[in-house]
Amino acid sequence: MKEFLEVLGFLALVQGVLGLVHEFTHWRVGLVQRVGFLDGYEVYVSGALVVLAVALFAMAESRGPD
Repeated sequence: MKEFLEVLGFLALVQGVLGLVHEFTHWRVGLVQRVGFLDGYEVYVSGALVVLAVALFAMAESRGPD
C-alpha cells in the first residue's frame, strides 16, 4: 500500500508541476490544460495537485514498512 501511495503522489506531483509550467511558460505539457471543464482554473488545480502529492507522501510515510 505504501508503494501505491508513493506512485499516486509522484503522478500528482508531476501533473501539478507540469500544469504550473504550462501556465507560466505556455509550453504544451501536462494533462491539466487538456481537460475542458477546468478552463480558467488550471493554476488552482495544479496547486491542489501539488498539495495532494505532499499529503500522499506524508500518508505513505506514516504507514510504515509493510
